[in-house]
Amino acid sequence: MRFIVTSTALLKNLQLINGIISPNSILSVLEDFLFELKGNTLSITATDLETMMRVHIEVSEAQEDGSICIPAKTILEYMKNLPEQPVTFTINTQELSIEMSSSVGKYKIMGENAADYPKEPAPSDTSSFSISSIGLIEGINNSLFAVSTDTIRPVMTGVFFEIEEEGMNFVATDAHRLVQYRRNEVKATKATGFIVPKKPLQQLRSSLPADDTLLELTYNESHLFVTSPTISMSCRLIDGRFPDYRAVIPTDNPYKMIVNRVDFLSALRRLIIFANKTTNQVILNINGNSLQMHAQDVDFSFEGKETMSCQYTGEDMQIAFNAKLMIEMINNLDGSEVELSLSTSTRAGIFRPVESSENESLMMLLMPLMIGV
Repeated sequence: MRFIVTSTALLKNLQLINGIISPNSILSVLEDFLFELKGNTLSITATDLETMMRVHIEVSEAQEDGSICIPAKTILEYMKNLPEQPVTFTINTQELSIEMSSSVGKYKIMGENAADYPKEPAPSDTSSFSISSIGLIEGINNSLFAVSTDTIRPVMTGVFFEIEEEGMNFVATDAHRLVQYRRNEVKATKATGFIVPKKPLQQLRSSLPADDTLLELTYNESHLFVTSPTISMSCRLIDGRFPDYRAVIPTDNPYKMIVNRVDFLSALRRLIIFANKTTNQVILNINGNSLQMHAQDVDFSFEGKETMSCQYTGEDMQIAFNAKLMIEMINNLDGSEVELSLSTSTRAGIFRPVESSENESLMMLLMPLMIGV
């Protein structure tokens, strides 16, 4: 088994999938990349048993198809410290020896038997739909930050992919906030839903191109398979039923406040410095077209107040939110202005971007805090 590949192309593809590998695996083979040569195409795979990701590279002077497991850390460190140039791999799959030759030297390491590498689950009883690469990335970006870290409720530690015949929702919640991001271009044959864990979504976000490349998403009751021309991934889904999130979304929040997003975000970042470190509470006092924000930490005699203009329709009101969560939400909203829909000081506030495209919509819900807590 022999082939030649440029060092930069190989390094780039190894880095795309390296995040899948767990550093403290109980099986040594899980700390390897699986190299598979077929014709002039080299496929490289990484897995942690729950998620498997594969990339494909075109190589030159390929001889004798075959496969072998190569230690991930070793080959990554070697490629990072090698100037751009062709590298010749000569692999003896019987003795499991790997020789890497370049213009600066020759190196030899030992691999492991490819037969010991975990097999990808075979898709069966699947359904599928297509979405653009940028559409999937936007869905992940706008929802992943809101997933729960509480493993007691595992169904909330991933993103809910809610598939409808005319559109798709990405939904995440940690019980304090909820995000629903919708893509309207997705077409599916039936309405369904599944929960995708955080780790594979993080890996997809960093590996996929931010363009209109069409992805094929295939799923069944236990796994999701994502396929593009150059990269593919399979992951185990979170077993369980996602909470009925629509039941907590207020149907009537008649009061509307519109503020400049950047100014609002900057004010919150300043005020949180003076807020209670446990609750991060910031109180919003809305009076006409004036928004006054107040943060206080009684234990240290810290206090901060800011006033800014807004556009407001509704009765004057006072409501408190966790500023840390609010900052994360507003930071993930696009556009120059943010709309906050309210009703009472004890009901959830709804945050939306004032400007949105025809192909997408975004809604973020945040539960209020009891004032004074």
